[in-house]
Amino acid sequence: MPVYPLDPDTLSIDTELCRTVGRERAGSYQSARPYNHICVDNFLPEAIVERVRADIASLPAPENSFERPQENLKSSYNPEALPFFSKSLFHALNARPFILFLEEMTGIKGLIPDPYYIGAGIHKTLNGGHLDIHADFNLHRQMKLERRLNVLIYLNPDWRTEWGGSFEIWDKAMTRKEASFTPLYNRMVCFSTGSDTFHGNPEPVNHPQGEPRLSIALYYYTATWDDSRKAHTTLFKPRPGTVDQTDRLVARRALVQDIVPPIIYRRIAGPLRRIGL
Repeated sequence: MPVYPLDPDTLSIDTELCRTVGRERAGSYQSARPYNHICVDNFLPEAIVERVRADIASLPAPENSFERPQENLKSSYNPEALPFFSKSLFHALNARPFILFLEEMTGIKGLIPDPYYIGAGIHKTLNGGHLDIHADFNLHRQMKLERRLNVLIYLNPDWRTEWGGSFEIWDKAMTRKEASFTPLYNRMVCFSTGSDTFHGNPEPVNHPQGEPRLSIALYYYTATWDDSRKAHTTLFKPRPGTVDQTDRLVARRALVQDIVPPIIYRRIAGPLRRIGL
């Protein structure tokens, strides 16, 4: 039986069952180190995962594509551009029952889904592609909310660890890898996000038949942001002893933000991004 038994036809689920499933995994999630996380296999009914895979066999144009040293050969597809069933699944994972499951499991109350799906959706990484270790952006700028949780559901049948693309968790000092999860079919990984929750899939995808690494990605927030906090974009961190590259673009932006008065920086931030600074 799947861990989160959504009805494959209606994508509905009993609310109290959601709470129970979340409570059953609260101890594992909240005791995980170096920051709270969990890996759950056989997460959704297989019929749901298969229908999503059928939907995304032919994807529309991506909303974002990345080809740079820190994030290469990766594209993301907004759920609103997907076929009806897959779009409906994203809506179900942004709805009250799933929020209650997450709140019980993580202990974080007042979770807010993202109706804009900023950075979320279907993620596709081609052979040779990777995502270096990083901490995520911390502010949803449209809604002024603090980012708190990521949920990833993998869509890769019979994936092997040697084919790359494993999700890695690193310690806060970036001295060692603490955990690694192969992106297996119907495996869910959920983790708390902060400015030092370092993670990624830095080992390049290397599928022998050229199949891409595919995943569902969703992010959740709380209304806990205040003006005393400093917003930041994705913070990439090179792994020790590797050829990972420092993100000099973000470093330049951070330097400018530190030395320019806030009222001026807010006016020039957009133009700086457009010229690559």
